[in-house]
This record gives sequence, structure tokens and C-alpha cells, in this order.
Amino acid sequence: MSDETKTTDLDIEAGRLLFARPFVFVKGCVKIADLPPADRLEIAFAGRSNVGKSSLINALVGMTSLARTSNTPGRTQELNIFEAADAPLRVVDMPGYGFAQAPKEKVAQWTRLIHSYLTGRPNLRRVYVLVDARHAAKANDLTVMNELDRAAVSYQIVLTKADKLLRRELDKSIAATRAAIKKRPAAHPELIVTSSQTKFGMETLRAEIAALLTRG
Repeated sequence: MSDETKTTDLDIEAGRLLFARPFVFVKGCVKIADLPPADRLEIAFAGRSNVGKSSLINALVGMTSLARTSNTPGRTQELNIFEAADAPLRVVDMPGYGFAQAPKEKVAQWTRLIHSYLTGRPNLRRVYVLVDARHAAKANDLTVMNELDRAAVSYQIVLTKADKLLRRELDKSIAATRAAIKKRPAAHPELIVTSSQTKFGMETLRAEIAALLTRG
């Protein structure tokens, strides 16, 4: 297994230092007006319900329970905000999409919140769209990518749960995902392959995020 992105030693060290700080949960926002001031760079994590967003965020920051994890789809129902003291970065955990069992009114509320955040947040630098490596991109994922393309919001695909696949199966998933984003104008051309369980890919993800701060 190898990372799909190419990072430098400086990026890796910058990523390590950035996430060596203790991140804390700041607040959950159910409407855009609840968001903190747009005073620092923001990155957001989006993905289908149960794709492993909370587990990935915990692995990213080197903590076990910063973001709440659950086997119940739709647990994250707000824009959850995480920050670290003196860090020029804010991490946003978005509600999972594609959970059909949630009440229609609740799904509509989440959808409006996600749309408003993605299209109107001026300091949102990149969205990391998490895709389960076992299933590749599904219709809900493509819908979110379409919206990000229309809004010209930079996004990068993060394949999760890579440890659940054999190498040949993972290669097939990587190829399918690459094909899905090949001609998308706002998509970062390279994937990040991860496993929250083994921590594979976390060094690369941290480095990519740190590079946004240093290189824009």
C-alpha cells in the first residue's frame, strides 16, 4: 500500500507540528449564523453517513474521542467545530449525507445547512470528501462533488477503510475514484488513501493540510 499524493519532508514535518497541538471541540452549529468568525483558514470533512469521518478526524489529531464515533448512521447532525490554541486552522466535521432512514424534514435541514456552508463560507479553503474504499464514489458523493464544482470550492477525495481491502481490490477502487474525478474542475487530482484503524495515510493527510497554510 502506498500513498497516492506526493509530499515533501518539510510538508510532513509541518503537518506533524500542526496537529501536535491539542484540538478541542468548540461548538456544534445548526445554522450558518452559529458559525465562529471567519478569522482563520477552515477545512471541512464531508462524506456519507458511516464513511468514518469521526474516526478519521480522531486519527488525524492523534486523539481517541475528540469527534464522537458511532455505529448509528446520521449521528453527526451539526457542523461540529474543532480548534487548537494558536493554530491558524479550524476543522469542521459536516453532517453525513445519504442516510435515508432519517426523517425527511431532518434530511432537508442538513442538506440546506451543508449547501449554505459549502457555497457561502469565505474562509473555507478545502473540503475533504471521504469515500469508503470498499464502495468507491456513489451517487450521493457525486452530487456533493457537482455542488463543489459549481461553487468552485477546492476538494480532495480521501479513501477511508483501506485496511478492509486486499491490494488488488484497493487498486480497483483507486482507479474507479480517479476516473470519477478526472474531469472535475474543483477536484484535487490526487487521492489520499487512509485507514483510521492502522493510521495509514494520516501523515500524508496532515502534510496536505499543512501545505494549504504555507502554499495556499
